[in-house]
Amino acid sequence: MTNTPAATAERNARREKTVLDHFADETRQDFDAVLSTFPHPHYELIPTGEVHDGNEDVRRYYTATRQAFPDQRHEIIELRHAGDSVIVEFWLLGTHKGPLGALPPTGNSFRCRMIALFIFDAAEHLVCERVYFDTLTMLRQLLVGVPPAALPGIIGALLGGQAATAGKAPVPEQATA
Repeated sequence: MTNTPAATAERNARREKTVLDHFADETRQDFDAVLSTFPHPHYELIPTGEVHDGNEDVRRYYTATRQAFPDQRHEIIELRHAGDSVIVEFWLLGTHKGPLGALPPTGNSFRCRMIALFIFDAAEHLVCERVYFDTLTMLRQLLVGVPPAALPGIIGALLGGQAATAGKAPVPEQATA
């Protein structure tokens, strides 16, 4: 494909549709549709070091997070195009009604500003969703009202869970090849 302004605009429109469909399918919890936006699903959560690779692993991630936050949804702030990626700045919102790893449900709602990079390969296939966010912003909201005596145990369990995934670092060359 030639690199004309019209071709770039068409490519960006196709990518944007893929990303917006992906977001809408996540909110509807239509995980088959979400997974179909990737030829091989690959999802990286940079603040926690989690990497979910392949249909089953990514599906487990989606299922677990929707058990924790059954009303999880997004409010898109801005969409930008850059090279091989679509960059989405958004609010992630939800109510903590199920366990989130070692954190028992608190019933609290959260609203956390995030950035997601949707990376496309040379054939224009979505190959990676890479998410950046501030875990402390989310945790402060989720832990409101938790008895102070319970916090050391919860924090210890959370850090232990994070340590278990620390060896699964993102592999950018696989995600962008």
